[in-house]
Amino acid sequence: MLTPLQDSKIAIIGLGYVGLPLAVAFAEKFKTVGYDIDSKRVDELQKGTDRTLEVEDELLQSVLVPNTIELEAKMKGLLVSDAVSTISNCNIFVVTVPTPTDRHNRPVLTPMIKASETIGKLLKKGDVVIYESTVYPGVTEEEMVPVLEKFSGLKYNQDFFCGYSPERINPGDKEHTVTKILKVTSGSNPEVAEYVDQLYKSVITAGTHLASSIKVAEAAKVIENSQRDINIAFVNELSKIFNLLGIDTHEVLTAAGTKWNFLPFKPGLVGGHCIGVDPYYLAQKAQEVGYHPEIILAGRRLNDSMGRHVATELIKHMMRKDLKVIDSKVLILGITFKENCPDIRNTRVIDIYQELKSFDMDVDVYDPWASPEEVMHEYGISILNGGHQLDISQYSGIVLAVSHDKFKGMNIQKSDNCVVFDVKGFLPKVAVDARL
Repeated sequence: MLTPLQDSKIAIIGLGYVGLPLAVAFAEKFKTVGYDIDSKRVDELQKGTDRTLEVEDELLQSVLVPNTIELEAKMKGLLVSDAVSTISNCNIFVVTVPTPTDRHNRPVLTPMIKASETIGKLLKKGDVVIYESTVYPGVTEEEMVPVLEKFSGLKYNQDFFCGYSPERINPGDKEHTVTKILKVTSGSNPEVAEYVDQLYKSVITAGTHLASSIKVAEAAKVIENSQRDINIAFVNELSKIFNLLGIDTHEVLTAAGTKWNFLPFKPGLVGGHCIGVDPYYLAQKAQEVGYHPEIILAGRRLNDSMGRHVATELIKHMMRKDLKVIDSKVLILGITFKENCPDIRNTRVIDIYQELKSFDMDVDVYDPWASPEEVMHEYGISILNGGHQLDISQYSGIVLAVSHDKFKGMNIQKSDNCVVFDVKGFLPKVAVDARL
């Protein structure tokens, strides 16, 4: 027997870029507990501050409650905790943990498995577990359900139920926030599917799309970003071709874009937690069933080569200006995976940095959005941020890698003593030596 929605208590497992905005949205309608194993993250959220900047501090503080007793006394609100006991009496568990790949680009399901183990120990009859993490088709029912059954001793679709509703968070986007993006939903049987759909409909103002099965919902998510990856790979390949032909790629795309059905993709680095990762999940499942995906993996190979390509082109232009390469000072502007947000996960700017360093160049990275501590922890490099005075006249090469709005006021100009490479097509064409 499913708990009536109005009586639900929701646990959000994982309070990152996906989990926190969702937890806040649910907390405005339901009793909600946000659980995370990172005590530092929990501590900052309890104080009403979100370092990812996905949720405004004022909004976060408006839904926070200090303890379990106060949450139980209210009809709604958000308790943030790193104690498993705080989610023990929840009846809906929403898993929003990361699904990365390893250094061989193989899917890593460990965070989901660990979350499922934790939930399994708490499951009660009638509970519903909903996964939002990006996976290949079949992960929920073939990989996670057995874990839930093992640790709970309960029977799937008899004692407990599952749903899948893929996250569609766009980090740094203040217009397309979680409640304003249409949500795909699904459930392990028709009754549960409707239950999950109604749950999300209660907070997602953009509406929902109820998929016919969990596998369909899983597949829909994984192809969304695979499609974008392939389209970006196409224009990245065009960029390489047009560079050899001496044609400006952005001007070509602008001209072609005058046709009503031309898709407006631009060349660039493809990183982040979704587009640069999801295709490998789909490729993994395809290979398991005996199919070798050609277009998907070709797109991945091409996009993963772009950092090295940018570094090589910068060095070529420096040599054409008779500038010293070895020991020269180079500045990379931006390290986050996209503009105007602090998210450094799977940033491909690091590929530019590593390639330039392999030529014994002295490389500085400046990013007013990124946390120096996070960058050091994740990539082992020291960066300059907003607290540093930046003298760009000391550099022989400048790579505009991320189009932060904060870079607009910088006086960046090519000269006889400096090569400027614009990865994003962000700067005036007359100010740069080359761009993708």
